[in-house]
Amino acid sequence: MTTLRAALAAGVARLAAAGIDGAPRDARVLLAEAIGLPAGRLLIEPDRKLERNENEQYQNFMTRRSSHEPVARILSRRVFWGREFSVSPETLDPRPETETLIAAALDLGPVHRFADLGTGTGIIAVTLLGEWPKATALATDIDPACLSVAAANAARHGVADRLDGLASDWFSHITGRFPLILSNPPYIAVDELAGLAPEVIRHDPHRALTDGADGLTAYRRIAEGAPRHLEPGGTLVVEIGPTQADDVATLLRAAGLIDPAVLRDLDGRDRVVMARMPG
Repeated sequence: MTTLRAALAAGVARLAAAGIDGAPRDARVLLAEAIGLPAGRLLIEPDRKLERNENEQYQNFMTRRSSHEPVARILSRRVFWGREFSVSPETLDPRPETETLIAAALDLGPVHRFADLGTGTGIIAVTLLGEWPKATALATDIDPACLSVAAANAARHGVADRLDGLASDWFSHITGRFPLILSNPPYIAVDELAGLAPEVIRHDPHRALTDGADGLTAYRRIAEGAPRHLEPGGTLVVEIGPTQADDVATLLRAAGLIDPAVLRDLDGRDRVVMARMPG
């Protein structure tokens, strides 16, 4: 039987040979999952022997990660803003860049109610409800399977009683107005798909990545509907691709929103556009 030390070293080498960025981190996380211990215990018990079933599970994980399946897909969960969220084949794997959108919303201060369009795993709605204990939210998605994942994540973090789910194609079934509307829509242009990492193109649902056109279709729909559903003085906050700031800001201005602002992520790339409803 192999030891944790030897299994980890072999796993790192295997992932590195497959061209996996962050091979030591991924091997450590997957080995810890296979043996059912926190990752920090690997360094404390390096000479512990793996049981046969543990090693088989670990090798299965290594095979999947070597083929560029993301760790979050293998484990069916992702940590975001300090909370763990379930992910499914129907949902986008949340990205750290989306935390820029969360930070932008929190800077606006708590609101009594907000809407999260195209919620997917529910990370935006659930995270903000966790940070704003008196708020309620509406989370929409065109896919009922995504709404089920979002509801499960809301229950997991104790906010299910403050989150309403709605099957809607952007604003198609939404009524009422909100002081805050947020969205991380599909924004990859169809001609950019070939340049995406294997972890993305092979494992994220394509409808959550691209509109099959220029990457701006969702923003056009959101810009068209936002004036009917934002309260006077309310704010729209959307995540964007790093080359889309000018185009999205132009769409929002044309729809009647004012004061568009662009926020950058930690890598210095344009990541969020926000604008206000007059009033």
